[in-house]
Amino acid sequence: MQPIAAPVPVPTLSDNYVWLLPGRGGDAVVVDPGEAAPVRKALARHALRPAAVLLTHHHADHIGGTAELLGDFPGLPVFAPDDPRIALPCTRVRDGEVAAVAGGWRFEVIGVPGHTVSHVAFLGHGVLCSGDTLFSLGCGRLFEGTPAQMLASLDRLAALPVDTLVCCGHEYTLANGAFARRVEPDNRALDARLQEATAMRDRGLPTLPATLGGELAANPFLRVDAPAVRAAAADWLGHDPGDRVGTFAALRRWKDGFRA
Repeated sequence: MQPIAAPVPVPTLSDNYVWLLPGRGGDAVVVDPGEAAPVRKALARHALRPAAVLLTHHHADHIGGTAELLGDFPGLPVFAPDDPRIALPCTRVRDGEVAAVAGGWRFEVIGVPGHTVSHVAFLGHGVLCSGDTLFSLGCGRLFEGTPAQMLASLDRLAALPVDTLVCCGHEYTLANGAFARRVEPDNRALDARLQEATAMRDRGLPTLPATLGGELAANPFLRVDAPAVRAAAADWLGHDPGDRVGTFAALRRWKDGFRA
């Protein structure tokens, strides 16, 4: 198995991250390259060569730089969801399959519909590349899927080992945290995470990756069974949400219109 060093977040566009997953031999897997130029610079800065590209979903801010990288590195393997909207030469991957890269990289493909219907996450080497499904202290909007689909996707990710590093697609932690604090104002784990994240952003640093254990303790979208979260959803709705899907749906609608 290809060992990796710490994941490297590469800021792109307004608030996206491309992820470089560096191997100790100087190779790196590139995740969701929305732009090519920042990836080129980061590869050069860290003296890395791209070994493969992983794409979690079809949105342009996650795939927009891929064609340019393929021009720079002919034959670079690309693994992407089975979605015709990703019009690139690639290996299509589905839930339960493995994206295997020369040199020993192996990533389990997890189908996580909700943000989009074909969204996948990649799990390997202690890292979860969650795209726009799971954010730190939040989750993606439901552009194509249903609340039940998204909750099932989050449940699958929540069952992974607590030390898994969550490498998501956007720097949304502080904005998500403002909403999470409205939902659970007495959550001490959330307070600690927000203090940490605020200090990081004040120093110009990414708040990511996060640990899954930290998310389980503080992310309201992973805590729909917590009495305080359910009570907050009921208070916002004006009635009991009925079940955990109803609680999640209420939280997501609430967040969609939330302004700190």
